[in-house]
Amino acid sequence: MARFTLPRDVYFGRGTLEELKNLTGKKAIVVVGGGSMKRFGFLDKVEANLKEAGLEVQLFEGVEPDPSVETVMKGAAAMREFEPDWIVAIGGGSPIDAAKAMWAFYEYPEVTFEDLITPFSFPTLRQKAKFLAIPSTSGTATEVTAFSVITDYAKGIKYPLADFNITPDVAIVDPDLAETMPQKLVAHTGMDALTHAIEAYVSTVASPFTDPLAIKAIQMVMQYLPASYNGCSNAKEQMHYAQCLAGMAFSNALLGIVHSMAHKTGAAFSTGHIPHGCANAIYLPYVIKYNAKDMRAAKRYEDIANALGLDGIDALCARIDEFNQRLGIPKTLKEFGINEAEFKEKLSAISENAIGDACTGSNPRIPTQDEMEKLFTCIYYGTEVAF
Repeated sequence: MARFTLPRDVYFGRGTLEELKNLTGKKAIVVVGGGSMKRFGFLDKVEANLKEAGLEVQLFEGVEPDPSVETVMKGAAAMREFEPDWIVAIGGGSPIDAAKAMWAFYEYPEVTFEDLITPFSFPTLRQKAKFLAIPSTSGTATEVTAFSVITDYAKGIKYPLADFNITPDVAIVDPDLAETMPQKLVAHTGMDALTHAIEAYVSTVASPFTDPLAIKAIQMVMQYLPASYNGCSNAKEQMHYAQCLAGMAFSNALLGIVHSMAHKTGAAFSTGHIPHGCANAIYLPYVIKYNAKDMRAAKRYEDIANALGLDGIDALCARIDEFNQRLGIPKTLKEFGINEAEFKEKLSAISENAIGDACTGSNPRIPTQDEMEKLFTCIYYGTEVAF
């Protein structure tokens, strides 16, 4: 039996933060990251609108990029003390992802982090609170997905948590918030959105419900990302919607090994943290060539190329390479700055961890340890994938 799950309500368009004035409840805890939402006045608007709706408001601030297990536990403790009936998360993927995990520990204090790592194993939520998400970046689409990524820094591993329970109840997709993104973040989040849509389309559990969302998202990213990167306000708005469509697709169709590899390498190297969207952008064309050895996947990549007016898989990969170059994203891990000796030292471990990632199961090809090491090696040096 297949399933297709989205938030009950998605409000989109400029000024839709005003919808918070219509929220019904008693208490709302607002989970937020660094100071950008406060600096640009959006946090004040959220607080004011919630208070106008008659809710008592408390803030949980300071969620770091790539939120940690420790931050999640602190937030859950704050929720247990305040006892909100709404959890409102605003910002990039990090505060929203963190708030999703906090939600589980708020409602079920006895649950352990290890209990939640197994995909689709969450206890039933909404016993104490509902969840509203407001994204400020145009990439993760966590406002409409059943996923959260939490980092265990002691182990150097990102864990993707997956369960339809953590799909938000309400998403407010207001492009005014995305206007504030710096150029590099526009690039990384945009390529993250493209990867979401492409992996969703070639996933082994793609369906007639997810395919149109994925294809439309791919077309929109290819059309609007360059102009968004160069500061066009309308293009930024369209990218905010495109990433949301991609999220709707991959939340239900799942992802593949581009994400598996990014999850397991983002925090793995001492010579440089690899931002998630940047890692996806680097890995994507190599993985396409690896997956294209599978006949079904090859046909699906051909579909994507046709939808973009391109002549085949090689042209699709060339277009992605061109985008990366225009967006200042390196072509290889060596070019990114990962130390060669450390890469070789950790190659076996990151390959094993990537194979074991929750996203691997829906990839068109399930790589062996040897294949994954070869794939990483191609990505490190920029050599052709021919296996």
